[in-house]
Amino acid sequence: MALINKHLRWLLPLLAFIIWCLQAGYLFYYEGLGLNVALIDSSVNMGILSLAIWGMLLVVNAYPTRVGVTLYALLIGTFFAIAGGFTTWMILKLIFKNPVHHYLDWLAYSMPIRYFSNWLICGWIATYSAIVKEAETIEKKFLKQNDLTNLHREAELYKLRQQLQPHFLYNSLNSISALTMIEPSKAQDMIGKLSDFLRRSVKRDGQERIPLTEELEYIEAYLSIESVRFGDRLKIVYNKSFDPKAEIPPFILQPVMENAIKFGLYCKTGEVIISVDISQKDSMLIVNVTNPYDKDNQPSRGTGFGLEGIKRRLYLLFTRTDLLDVSKTETEFTTTLSIPQTYA
Repeated sequence: MALINKHLRWLLPLLAFIIWCLQAGYLFYYEGLGLNVALIDSSVNMGILSLAIWGMLLVVNAYPTRVGVTLYALLIGTFFAIAGGFTTWMILKLIFKNPVHHYLDWLAYSMPIRYFSNWLICGWIATYSAIVKEAETIEKKFLKQNDLTNLHREAELYKLRQQLQPHFLYNSLNSISALTMIEPSKAQDMIGKLSDFLRRSVKRDGQERIPLTEELEYIEAYLSIESVRFGDRLKIVYNKSFDPKAEIPPFILQPVMENAIKFGLYCKTGEVIISVDISQKDSMLIVNVTNPYDKDNQPSRGTGFGLEGIKRRLYLLFTRTDLLDVSKTETEFTTTLSIPQTYA
C-alpha cells in the first residue's frame, strides 16, 4: 500500500502534465483556437482541476464517514467536479471578455464535456483515495489486534511457565525441612541442587525453543533433586535416538516427569523404573514417558494443572491440539509429546 502511494506522488503530476499537453494540442490543432488561447484554456482547466483534486483529497482524508466508502467518494468527487467545472467556466469567461473568434461559443458548447471528464477524473481519484484510506484503517486495526493477540499469548505463556515451578518447589522445601531434622547433610546437598536448578530456570525463562540436549540437562538437574527425596527407589531409563539439532519448548518435560514420579512412586516400595523414550520421525520429535500405574492405588489428583498446562502451552506455540496424548494399561501409564521441528 505504501509503495502504491509513493508511486502516485509522481504519477499524478506526470498524468496532469500529459493531459495538459494533449488538451493544448487538441485545442490548437483540431479546434483552431490559436496557440495563446489553447495554452490559457488548458492551463486554467488543469490548474482548477488540480486544486479541485487537492481539496477533494483533503476532504476524503480529513472527514471520514459511516456511509459506504464508494458512495461517499462519488459524492465528494461529484461536488468537486461540478465546482471545478463552474470555476473554470467563470475564469475563462473573465479572461476572454471580448469575443475571440468563436471561443466563447465553443466554451459554452464544451462545458458538458468538461463537467463529465472532471467527474470521471475526480470520481476515480476520490474512490481510490477513500478505498486506500479504508484499507489502511483496516490494516492498522488488524495490526493492533494482532499485537494484542500476541501480547495475550505471551502473557498466557508466561503465566503457564510460572505455574510449573511452585508445586515442585513446595515439595522440595518440605523435603528439605524434614531432612534438616534427620539428615542435615542431605538437606544441605538438596539446597545446593535446588539453587542450581532454579538458576537454570531463570536463564531459560522467556525462550520459546531450546535445544533438546539442554532440556535434558535441565531434567537431570531436576532428577538429582528428586533422587535426594526418593534415594535409590527412583530409576530413570533413557532410550535416545534424535537429531542433535532437535528443539523443544523449555519447561515442557519437567511436569511430565513430575507427573510420572508422583503417580509411579505413590504407595510403592522398592525400585520404580520410569522409562523415557525419545525418537524422531521426519519433522516430529516424539517423547514417551512411561511410569508404573495402579488404578486402585493412586494419589489425589490435585489441581490437575500439569498435563493440562502442557496441552495449553503446545496449542499456543503450535496451534495444534494433537501434540499431547496419554494412554494407560493395567500396569503402565504413558504420556506422549509430539514436538514439530522447524530447524533447517
